[in-house]
Amino acid sequence: MDQPEALDDDARYLALCTRDARFDGRFFTGVTSTGIYCRPVCSVRTPRRANCRFFDGPAQAERAGFRPCLRCRPELAPQARTWSTQDAGELLVQHASRLLDDPAQWSGDDGPAMQRLAARLGVSDRHLRRVFEARLGVSPLQVLHTRRLLAAKQLLTDTTLPVGAVAQASGFASLRRFNAALKERYGLNPLALRRRGTDVGGSRAIALGWRPPLDTTAMLRFLADRLLPGVDAIDLDALRYWRTLRITSGHGTHSGWFGLQFEPARHRVWLHASDGLLPALPALIWRVRALCDLDADPQAIDAVLGAHFPGGTGLRVPGAIDGFELAVRAVLGQQVTVAAARTLAARLVSRFGEPIDTPDTGLTRLFPAPQALAAADADALGELGIVRQRQGAIQALARAVHSGTLDLGPHADPTHTVQALQALPGIGAWTAQYIAMRALRWPDAWPAGDIALHHALGLQGTPRERERACEAAAQAWRPWRSYAVLRAWAGLHQPSTSTP
Repeated sequence: MDQPEALDDDARYLALCTRDARFDGRFFTGVTSTGIYCRPVCSVRTPRRANCRFFDGPAQAERAGFRPCLRCRPELAPQARTWSTQDAGELLVQHASRLLDDPAQWSGDDGPAMQRLAARLGVSDRHLRRVFEARLGVSPLQVLHTRRLLAAKQLLTDTTLPVGAVAQASGFASLRRFNAALKERYGLNPLALRRRGTDVGGSRAIALGWRPPLDTTAMLRFLADRLLPGVDAIDLDALRYWRTLRITSGHGTHSGWFGLQFEPARHRVWLHASDGLLPALPALIWRVRALCDLDADPQAIDAVLGAHFPGGTGLRVPGAIDGFELAVRAVLGQQVTVAAARTLAARLVSRFGEPIDTPDTGLTRLFPAPQALAAADADALGELGIVRQRQGAIQALARAVHSGTLDLGPHADPTHTVQALQALPGIGAWTAQYIAMRALRWPDAWPAGDIALHHALGLQGTPRERERACEAAAQAWRPWRSYAVLRAWAGLHQPSTSTP
C-alpha cells in the first residue's frame, strides 16, 4: 500500500484494520450493522469485513444512507485531492469540487447556487450534474449539501454559536431548512449535536487532520522567516502560530485573531479563534487548511518527486491565509531578499494597517485592506521605501481585488489568474507563479526564472539559458512542481543524467 494509486476494497480494509493515517480522507467506511460511516483512523472496534462498504467521499456515503461517526468525525479529515491534466471530465469535476470547498459558494437557494457554479465553469448545470453522476456517483448539489451539513455539525460541536448563526454560516437559507436537513440526514436535532468544546487560550478549539508525514518545524520556519510584527507570531519550540485576520464574506466582514497548535504525534492541528471570527469559522477553517497545506497527499507527490528530491516527503507548500496579502508581499519581494521584503511589508502594515485589540500585545494590526492600498497616496508609499514600479503594481492589485475582477483565493482557476496577474503593471512571470504556488494553491506552479531555484538545480549559463533548462528539467515533475520548488530550496535536489 505504498503506492498512491486507487485502492481496491481489500487494501482499504487493511488500511482500516491498521488505522493507517496516510489514507485518512482518501476513503470512508460505511458499516452496515450500525448505519455509520467512519474515517480509516477511527478508534472504534474494527468492523467485520462483510459489514464494510467503502466510499470515496462523505457525499457518497451519505447518499447510501450512512450517518457520520460522532467519534472520528469525518468533517475533520483532510480532503482528497487529485490533479489530472488529461481528461476534460475529470478536470471539470476537480475544478467544481475546489469551488464547492469554498464556503462563499454555499449560501443561497440550491437551484441558483448550482446555476452560479455551472456558469462560473462555463457549462450548463445539466452537463455539470451528468459529469458528477458519472464520475462520483453523486450530483454537485449532493456534494454541496453534505459539505453544508458537515460544516454545521462541526460548528455545533466545537463552538457556542447560536443555532441560527450556525445555519447561516453553513450556507442554509433558513433555520427551518437547516433543522429539517439535519433531522432528515442525521436523525438529530441541533441541540443533540451540541456538546461542550475544548477551551484553548480562552477560545474554542477545533481539530483539523492531515495525512502524514508533515514537517511542521520546516513549515513554521518558512513562516517565521516572513513574520510580520503586529500581524503574526510564532513559537518554534511549542509549534504554535497565531495572527490577526480580516475575513469578508457574504455575511459581512469579520475581524479577530486565531491560533494554531500543532500536534504531530496525532497528525492534527488545533485551531482556536476569537469570538470575532467565529461567525466566519467555515471560511477560516478552509483558509487554515490552505495555509498549512493540510490536504496534500504525500504518497502521490513522492511517487513523482522522490527519486529527484529524496528526504522531502514531509515538506508542504505553505499557503496563504489571505491571497491579497500574499500577492502584495510577493510584489514587495521582487529582486530583494526575504528579509528586505519583510521590512517593507512591516512598514506598510504600520502605515496602512488597521489597529485591532487582542489579548496578545504582539498582535496589534490587521494587514491593510485592498481599498486602503488602492486609495493610498503615492508619496506615502514612496516614503516607506517602495519604488514607483512596485507602487503601481500594488495599487493595480488592490483595485482589481477590491472590484472583484481578480480572485486570489485557493479555488481560483490558476491558468486564468496567472494571465490576469501578468496583465497588471509591474507583475511578471516570477511573481505570478509565486502567487499561484502559495495563494492559489496550484501544485504545478513553476517560477522558472527564480535564481535560487537555478542555483539549487545546479544550472549554468546565461539567465535565459538557465530558465530554459529549468523548464526542461521540471517536465518530469508535473503536476507537483510547486513541491519540487520547496524541496529544491531546501537543498534536496539530486541531479541525474537526465537533468540538464
